[in-house]
Amino acid sequence: MLNPQQLAAIEHCDTPLLVLAGAGSGKTSVITQKIAHLIQRRKLPASKIAAITFTNKAAREMRERVGKLVSAEDAAALTVCTFHALGLKFLQIEHERAGLRRGFSVLDADDSEGIVKELAPKGAKPDVLFGLRNLLGRAKNAGLSPEEALAAARSPKELEAATIYELYQARLAAFNAVDFDDLIRLPLRILESDTGCRDAWRERLRYLLVDEYQDTNDAQYRLLKALAGERGRITCVGDDDQSIYAWRGANPENIDQLGRDWPDLRVIKLEQNYRCGRRILRAANQLIANNPHLHEKKLWSEHPEGAPIRVLECREAEHEAEKVAAIIATLAEKHKARWHDVAILYRGNFQARPLEKALRLARIPYHLTGALSFLDRAEVKDLLCYLRLLTNPSDDAAFLRVVNVPKREIGATTLEKLGQFAQSRHCSLLEATRSDAVLRQLSPRPAAALAGFADLVDELRSASLHESAADLVERVLKRTGYAAQLAAATPDASVRERKLGNLRELADWFRAMQKDGNSAGDLASQLALLSHADRDDPGNAVRMMTLHAAKGLEFRFVFIVGCEEGTLPHEGAIDEGRIDEERRLMYVGITRAKEMLTLSWSARTKRYGEIHANQPSRFLHELPQDDLHWQGKDPEADKEVVRETAESHMAKIAAMLNAR
Repeated sequence: MLNPQQLAAIEHCDTPLLVLAGAGSGKTSVITQKIAHLIQRRKLPASKIAAITFTNKAAREMRERVGKLVSAEDAAALTVCTFHALGLKFLQIEHERAGLRRGFSVLDADDSEGIVKELAPKGAKPDVLFGLRNLLGRAKNAGLSPEEALAAARSPKELEAATIYELYQARLAAFNAVDFDDLIRLPLRILESDTGCRDAWRERLRYLLVDEYQDTNDAQYRLLKALAGERGRITCVGDDDQSIYAWRGANPENIDQLGRDWPDLRVIKLEQNYRCGRRILRAANQLIANNPHLHEKKLWSEHPEGAPIRVLECREAEHEAEKVAAIIATLAEKHKARWHDVAILYRGNFQARPLEKALRLARIPYHLTGALSFLDRAEVKDLLCYLRLLTNPSDDAAFLRVVNVPKREIGATTLEKLGQFAQSRHCSLLEATRSDAVLRQLSPRPAAALAGFADLVDELRSASLHESAADLVERVLKRTGYAAQLAAATPDASVRERKLGNLRELADWFRAMQKDGNSAGDLASQLALLSHADRDDPGNAVRMMTLHAAKGLEFRFVFIVGCEEGTLPHEGAIDEGRIDEERRLMYVGITRAKEMLTLSWSARTKRYGEIHANQPSRFLHELPQDDLHWQGKDPEADKEVVRETAESHMAKIAAMLNAR
């Protein structure tokens, strides 16, 4: 079932390889089949192979597909993970080289942002804090140490961020913790500076396969280079036309850098598309041809032409949403389309609100990708961290999240002293709170608060030995005073009830999942795993998401809304000259569609209370006009849209009458 280019990519193993894999060209098959080829034909031990992806979901799917091609033993021995998971594995093995104690913590985004907020000037506004955290992350993604970031600062903002970076790392060291960006930065620094360690890891991982290579940042590329070595035992699979993450540090120039670092690099292009109709593919090709390319490619397909691409002109966003909902209703009623066959894509999450309203009125089920997950809500994360700490007293990340929740007058300075003591004694933060030596260094009030917290944890740990997880949740809420503090701190009754309801729901989940012999910590882990799987499976519902979130997905019917200047391309990108990336974003959206593509734009937009006139996106004019049906220029297409809208309204009226 492989085409000649796919087969060539699978069999080429002796020199570095770049596979330029266009949208829908079967790149995952190439990676999984190449893993099987390395094991079965090249006799490379599975334990010496690492396949690196960008999301846990992609890693999970890749592992499942490889599992069907190789033995269970080989599948278990493979390393299939994200960049950050590989970095975590490295640091767990090489923690001493990184200046970490065994059992170090990995801070999540909330924990990291909390530390930045504490270190920033008092009263700093959210946008200032976001900017500082963003600059700090950029420095880490460039592989810079605090000292290097200070030396490289070129503006007052960069200097302030670099200063905070230095304090931030000192705080992490005291806590025996790393953040997400450190999972790449620290392994990179060790591999680039320690020849013995580098040679050992090159032997440990003798062949690398990298998916979505165009999304790598500078530090990730340097990490790959350090591991692959001079021989370049590496296959990179990516598509420069789908590089849409420059705003978070991705560097599409890494595709060109491969050839400079390994002159014997071979490039293979996968240009046969197995997803889209030919009309959709023709539009995508003509659009992206407006971008510069080092490696030219042109996708082609054996699928039928497909329906003309419809362009809807709308009065405003609400009118646009009504039209989209009407067409989706018709697809379901007349063409028996399933809801999950349909996706609505947009440039920014702010565009979702009128669409949600229109879909609800049309009684169309939808799933909003990117909405706050249940387990990501602050009150749920707080409670889960209490349970983690009761199960594992050495979990410093959980300790840091809940030691001052509810408020116990334990400040950052106190925690930093505690962390320094724990690091010097090679013990956990909770264990350090029981030391008279550290308590004597503190003022009476925080010392008493820490001692009281340690006693509370001991009491709850004793209770956890003979209580069910659901009962333990109720006990934690009551004994810590969390529920009472939450109620007192939330004056809005509806918000307060929602937060308390989330905590009750968590207890109900534990009750439903309770099995003999499972601790609260076991169930918390199960719940987290269940959540990650479930949040990617919305069931039979229309998918709504940003164009960024849509990469890697495909649908029979795709709607791209907001195709006007200032929205797509975004006004910020226009001002900053980043049109090429916006065009790639549009290209990604178009190539999600298998059978039918609808593009829409609004003539007016309301911004900051004022009405602004819009122009259709320049990208609409870059598409092959013979393949488009513009509303207002094609009478038959106009009649069809009017008919669909009228039928949808009649269906809504009938539904409301039936409901009465």
